[in-house]
Amino acid sequence: MTTANSNIIYGESPISIEQINDLAKGRAQAQLNTDPSFKQSIDQGAEFLKNLLQEDGVIYGVTTGYGDSVTEQVPLESVHELPLHLTRFHGCGLGDTFSVEQSRAILGARLTSLSQGFSGVTWELLQQLETLLKHDIMPRIPQEGSVGASGDLTPLSYVAAVLIGEREVIYQGQVRPTAEVFSELGIEPIKLQPKEGLAIMNGTAVMTALACLAYQRAEYLIELCSRITALCSIALQGNSAHFDEILFSAKPHPGQNQVATWIRDDLNHHQHPRNSSRLQDRYSIRCAPHIIGALKDSMPWMRQIIETELNSANDNPIIDGAGQHVLHGGHFYGGHIAMVMDTLKTGIANLADLMDRQMALLMDRKFNNGLPNNLSAATADRKPINHGFKAVQIGISAWTAEALKHTMPASVFSRSTECHNQDKVSMGTIAARDCLRILQLTEQVAAASLMASCQAVQIRINQQELNSESLSDTIQNTLSEVFAEFSLVDEDRPLEAELRQFVSHIQNQRWTTYSFGG
Repeated sequence: MTTANSNIIYGESPISIEQINDLAKGRAQAQLNTDPSFKQSIDQGAEFLKNLLQEDGVIYGVTTGYGDSVTEQVPLESVHELPLHLTRFHGCGLGDTFSVEQSRAILGARLTSLSQGFSGVTWELLQQLETLLKHDIMPRIPQEGSVGASGDLTPLSYVAAVLIGEREVIYQGQVRPTAEVFSELGIEPIKLQPKEGLAIMNGTAVMTALACLAYQRAEYLIELCSRITALCSIALQGNSAHFDEILFSAKPHPGQNQVATWIRDDLNHHQHPRNSSRLQDRYSIRCAPHIIGALKDSMPWMRQIIETELNSANDNPIIDGAGQHVLHGGHFYGGHIAMVMDTLKTGIANLADLMDRQMALLMDRKFNNGLPNNLSAATADRKPINHGFKAVQIGISAWTAEALKHTMPASVFSRSTECHNQDKVSMGTIAARDCLRILQLTEQVAAASLMASCQAVQIRINQQELNSESLSDTIQNTLSEVFAEFSLVDEDRPLEAELRQFVSHIQNQRWTTYSFGG
């Protein structure tokens, strides 16, 4: 992990998911490796291409048209115009604009790939990307328009355009013309060399950047969902033996058993097993480690795929400057990221579904073992007119349903496009955007569930059915954190502002969990 305001050195060692997140959140700064050997490894590819052009070599996207237009030969006197045309005709993105945080991650991911030294770009291009990150000048990038092969062409065209001083940027919270901001800061636009438009655009940087952001949010939700499960078990007076160490030794999935350990420790089961009137709790409590654990156990291979893609040359053609080869292939294909994002979004939606079921148990007096209906903390004659979390549970159900709807795998919806040259495409960027939407919805479910489960435990304490001193330190800490910013709902009030605040805290990993210190 990088520390606050530290430098991430490109061209020194592989870049991690955590480093991309630190860059995105402004906790770290991008810096090119100043070792002369690194600069040489970049320059040799560009120099090889320059010499090859002088020898009338045929290079896709340099002396030919793009995609299905590969059969069109470009006269040597026009090759310097070709990348400019590529950036311009791809300027057709629509939809919402990526946030500044997401755009930083995109630039960081593209810089990582180009720093591998197999893209035939100049040192000046890498420096221009470094400059954008240094001054926090972010391209305004529309989210829609990529099929994920040949990479993220249309969204990355907005990066290429900014490098040469065109289109718009987000600078100091405002959308402004790039040329205007460059002039103000004394930044010179670069002139794209023959392969450089393709090198910037013909890769998987957008989907990979979003995957890095999604991965870390998912890590946190796994832990938060485990903590919410423990709170629900306490509130429902559940059977803590469901998380017993001997029980889980019989099915040794490591991620599943880590979740069970977290919950077991939260419940103090190893000190004094909690008595329960039920021999077996319902599945949303008893099987929570299996549900959360399925995602937890999938995270290592997802990390391996995301970080391999991040630290790869993923454009076409590949330029081997040292061996002097031009290698035409399909490394722009985002199938690996598509597979990860389709998998991750399903795992995250399962967390939403789990919490939705847990909340249904907590709210309903037929199933909540003596808690008030809808968890209303109203007393005496105030009970009939107060409704507690009734509407919040409806919201939880709505957010969960929408999350589940988005789990349809994007990767199977390949469309033949571009005159059947791109006849099988990855849809990786759509999968990544779906995943971020599901994360947002699940974070909303988690925010409401954290409020409700803490309210339920506090009601037990207030009714003297639970001694707060018997609770584990971790559970007491969570109750303290939550009630520092949330008051018990004993009289009906709008909860929107508090829910939004809790969602923000979750996205900023404010609440203390098992690995995240808050």
